Amino acid sequence: MQTQNTKKAAIDFTGQNIYVGIDTHYKSWMVSIYSDELELQTFGQDPDVNRLENYLYKNYPNANFRLAYESGFCGFWIQRSFAKKGLHCDVVHAADVPGSNKELIRKTDKVDSRKIAKGLRNNELNCIFIPDEQLESDRQLMRSRSKIVRDTTLVKNRIKAFLKLRGISIPADYKSNKWSKKFISWLQSIQFNIISSKAAFNSYLDELIFLLEKQKQLNKVIEELSKSDGYSSNTHLLRTVPAIGLLSAMTILTELGDINRFQKQDHLYSYCGLTPDCHSSGDTERIGKISRRGNVFVKTVLIECAWVAVRKDPALLLYYKQQLPKMEHNKAIIKVARKLLNRIRYVLKNKQKYQIGIVE
Repeated sequence: MQTQNTKKAAIDFTGQNIYVGIDTHYKSWMVSIYSDELELQTFGQDPDVNRLENYLYKNYPNANFRLAYESGFCGFWIQRSFAKKGLHCDVVHAADVPGSNKELIRKTDKVDSRKIAKGLRNNELNCIFIPDEQLESDRQLMRSRSKIVRDTTLVKNRIKAFLKLRGISIPADYKSNKWSKKFISWLQSIQFNIISSKAAFNSYLDELIFLLEKQKQLNKVIEELSKSDGYSSNTHLLRTVPAIGLLSAMTILTELGDINRFQKQDHLYSYCGLTPDCHSSGDTERIGKISRRGNVFVKTVLIECAWVAVRKDPALLLYYKQQLPKMEHNKAIIKVARKLLNRIRYVLKNKQKYQIGIVE
């Protein structure tokens, strides 16, 4: 009599593709798993890389895994954690994940994770640039300083508003908008009859002094970083560009990374947010305002530098004046910023100093 073989064959997904879309949140992840043919699983779990890795290897051993999640608050630590475990993981821009109008209207975590997984399966996702940990840390240093400068400006405005509210005029000697030590000493010497006013005003002053000290400390760290092997040469080249100083140069370098990763000028313009929105249909074409997408930190620096550059480079001034009959001055300066960015690209790619007065 023949006996039935009850031994189970080992599950093996060798040669099979498994696509994993992750909708990340602070306290949970929504995970959707797709094969080439159909949806396999959609479930929620704790934000734990090891748990998801164990689940995938247990249920789909030896498969070719592709994972992706949207860029956001969690940065790149998830991608790096999966990469260390040998799992391919992409990070995508949320606005670039394809979806139907119904999916946009009825937006849920499940819908978002499924869109990412389907985009992976259909090869419709363009992953964003993932900086190495050193570049990301340097970038955060520059962004931290930028935020402290912004906070400092807010505190200064609060102090001015506080003085105006109580009819206290700033002496003519201090109206140059330079918050020197002498001016801060004068602010500290102001007397208030009411304790509440004194406490409120001193709180603003204490915050201002703290922020100014932190800004000074970060400036020293940035200066030392600019002298390191990774930045010294490019920093020197960028500082030959009119209007670009140490802080502007370091912001540009840390935000752009390797300039050679931008194969075309348009890619660089788009990354820096210097591309206008447009709508074209049939014979109708409308060019809108500057795109809200792009790297806001480098875009801000480039526009600020463009305003200074038109005063220092006659060629850029001529270009600016040629644009004014066609558009408003704030739109013309965007075109100057694009031209300035193109020249920065040339300087970095060719390792040549900037030459003032070159028309083209």
